[in-house]
Amino acid sequence: MPQVENRGVRIAFAESGAGLPIVLGHGFLCSGEMWRAQVPALAGDYRVINPDFRGHGHSSHLSEPFTLYDAVSDVIAVLDELGIERAIWCGLSIGGMVALRAALSHPGRVAGLILMDTDAGAETAWHKVKYRAMGAGARAFGFRPLLPSIAKLMFGATTRRENRPLVNEWKARVAENHVPSMLMGLEALIQRDSVLDRLHEIRVPALVLVGEEDRSLPVALSRRIHDRLPDSVFTVIPGAGHLTALEQPAQVNEAIAEFVTSLRR
Repeated sequence: MPQVENRGVRIAFAESGAGLPIVLGHGFLCSGEMWRAQVPALAGDYRVINPDFRGHGHSSHLSEPFTLYDAVSDVIAVLDELGIERAIWCGLSIGGMVALRAALSHPGRVAGLILMDTDAGAETAWHKVKYRAMGAGARAFGFRPLLPSIAKLMFGATTRRENRPLVNEWKARVAENHVPSMLMGLEALIQRDSVLDRLHEIRVPALVLVGEEDRSLPVALSRRIHDRLPDSVFTVIPGAGHLTALEQPAQVNEAIAEFVTSLRR
């Protein structure tokens, strides 16, 4: 897998297809593998760039704290390496947070947004306490004792009931993550700034998509993003929790295809 170095961190990425560029940003504790159903669906018509965020997947393990704006810089470094000036930024959860900040800090690099199961606000006080407690548990014992709780945050009730192999697969993947890197990623999420009051500045079209059963970042958080963006469409995916791209790939692919096609008209 090719890599590019940015600010002392190696960022791994995959590239496939040709045409209008679409860059994918995966969720926290995941990797570019999360998009395995979307890449082949998109690559027939588009140039798909699929990076692993710092500390995740095949990218470098971390030894220094970072912010979501550092993650924006990492993605831009990948696009620069590939000679891509503007792309549609598609992101789920932390990937959506990165995409929003890219649209605000580097608007010339963003041709459109696909924001999935994400939030434009700062972290709540309760979630800071909850997630730091989970982080302390991971630091002491690793991820395995936390996997039942993490699965409920990642997957909706429908998926946990009807697709146990998918849930078990990703529990195993989460367990393999580098704990110190994930703790730094968790802190970046906890310390994120709010961009709610700046959403009106974003002038590119956006698709805001969320799983109906998302417990991590519920539907209301995506709806308020939609309400504040000047040009967006809003879609709720039934039978999906937080990882909509994995849980209901056919519905997600259909929504993405319809949106991206509309940008080409």
